[in-house]
Amino acid sequence: MSEDGCAMNQTVGRAQNGRLFSSRDRAVIAAASISMLLVQMDWFALNLMLPVIARDFGKPTTDLQWLVSGYMLALGALMIIGGRVADLRGRRKVIVLGLTGFAIVSLLCSAARNEVWLVMGRVAQGATAALIFPVAVAVVTAYFRDDRQGRAVGTVLAFSAVGTALGPFVGGVFAEHVSWRAAFLLNIPLCAAAVALMLRFVGETRDDQAGRRLDLPGALAVAGGLTAVMLAVDQGNQWGWASPATLACFVVGIVLLAAFTAVERRAPEPLLDLSLMRNAPFVTVTAAGSVSNIVYCLVAVLAALYLQQARGLSPLASGLVFLALSVGAGAASYWSGRLSQRWRPEALMAGGMLLSGVSLFALTWIGPIALYTVIFAVVGLGLGLGWALTNAATQSYVPASRLAAASGLVLTSLVLMGAVAVTVAATVLEAVSGSAATAASDGPAIEGVLRVAALMAVAGAGSLVPLIRARRRSEPARPKAGSGSTDDPPAAGPV
Repeated sequence: MSEDGCAMNQTVGRAQNGRLFSSRDRAVIAAASISMLLVQMDWFALNLMLPVIARDFGKPTTDLQWLVSGYMLALGALMIIGGRVADLRGRRKVIVLGLTGFAIVSLLCSAARNEVWLVMGRVAQGATAALIFPVAVAVVTAYFRDDRQGRAVGTVLAFSAVGTALGPFVGGVFAEHVSWRAAFLLNIPLCAAAVALMLRFVGETRDDQAGRRLDLPGALAVAGGLTAVMLAVDQGNQWGWASPATLACFVVGIVLLAAFTAVERRAPEPLLDLSLMRNAPFVTVTAAGSVSNIVYCLVAVLAALYLQQARGLSPLASGLVFLALSVGAGAASYWSGRLSQRWRPEALMAGGMLLSGVSLFALTWIGPIALYTVIFAVVGLGLGLGWALTNAATQSYVPASRLAAASGLVLTSLVLMGAVAVTVAATVLEAVSGSAATAASDGPAIEGVLRVAALMAVAGAGSLVPLIRARRRSEPARPKAGSGSTDDPPAAGPV
């Protein structure tokens, strides 16, 4: 055999043994990576465009918080349903459907004539993202069944971090130099590229062991309940807190959330396994991670308003400042798996939340924009550690048979609590400022809300201290999932 033939055989052998990726392998990774980048970039780009959209529609910026919270609400409520449908009906089919729907809804959002149209479009985008976000990684894990899986998944989730970093810059550029409508149109070629790669290179996969029932009543109940409560909070100042409309929304929300609890207890295959709520360590870590994600969402939305409307920066300049936050969070997410090999995830979470709380508090007193940008990166680093390690930390407190249920509950809690927090913060900001029209440009009011968020982060870190001490007194136990090798994937970014 010739030397060229020997070299070819050796290359094929290394690829089969998991050392190299073939062209098809890279295409599969690219398809999933574009999908994850798309979802993350779209969410972070919108935050920087809120003031521009508000000006176009002649509305106070704080009234457009539903563009953020509506998206997150739909994603959080339907994420587990989307993953389960993909397991049953085929992962490639579902993610292609999600990408196609995301492109169509993006086109409709770009043509919005009023804020109601755009809000409804963002809710629909969140629903289609629920068919993309949990399925992109599943496509890769189903395709790679050897020792390349960790590297492949890590690459996909690294692109999620890239989307987080690019989002603010893309939003700033389009808002200032093109149009916020064009930013939605940017999603269409990305969706088309991902769909083409999926159809050409990704084979269909299913999970024959997956449950056959979908807890759609549970998803609708929790989404409807939270929407009603958030609507009451959002409109309470305008309607009157004791008005029939506000009280009705509160009552409907509470009834639907109670119905959700009842449905989940009786459902043969519930959306969320609420029995995990009796596991105190699991609840503590999940609550701390949710607080960290709440703070991240508040910083992402309020700092965008503050930089543009209180400090007078252009959308592009604000986007460049926001790159610091995104890069800090992305770096923390990327290295979280390796860091958790040396230290317990709970300790890293507590350290990250303490760091984010202290640095965020300092941020509200800083004048020079250069120093602001540096501290902004530190805030992102701390918050990134806080929510990125939540899933890994919780996995060590539940039995192996319930790891998937625990992961679903954690991710849903993070996203839904972030949605609620954005709505509450907008209402509080308007109340502190005294006017919805001036709230977004009221620097002291925004700084005050962010200081409360900083205290929340510090309190979240403190809540983990007893748990950390208890684990140190007992025999050290490594997490059962999420930090098992040097190829552990980074955590996906917040949405």
